[in-house]
Amino acid sequence: MQKVFLMSATVTFDPTELKYNEAGLIPAIAQDESTGEVLMMAWMNVQAVEKTLETGRVTYWSRSRQSFWIKGETSGHVQKLVDFRFDCDRDCLLVLVRQTGAACHTNRRTCFYTAVRNGDEVELMSPME
Repeated sequence: MQKVFLMSATVTFDPTELKYNEAGLIPAIAQDESTGEVLMMAWMNVQAVEKTLETGRVTYWSRSRQSFWIKGETSGHVQKLVDFRFDCDRDCLLVLVRQTGAACHTNRRTCFYTAVRNGDEVELMSPME
């Protein structure tokens, strides 16, 4: 269980003050709130950040489709937002989520299912049934 430290003074959060890349995007890492497992990485823009915070359903920006992507909207593998964090440089996000089903489009629990061991690629998990 992670400890949460509260700041002594509150500051109103402004998503436009995050540091986005030249395409207007910021990387967002999704982590399972109960296990700490890193599930996936995707991109958000300002509006995706706002939608995520407003709805509690994690919303990304699809670079290939050039549209919003609400995780689980078509697959049913929903990410419910538990906590929204950003790093010290304000250029990377960490979304702690309650994940339903697979996080990866390959139907695996996590997108990080391949490791390099002794120079070989090793598949760590099979698709969920």
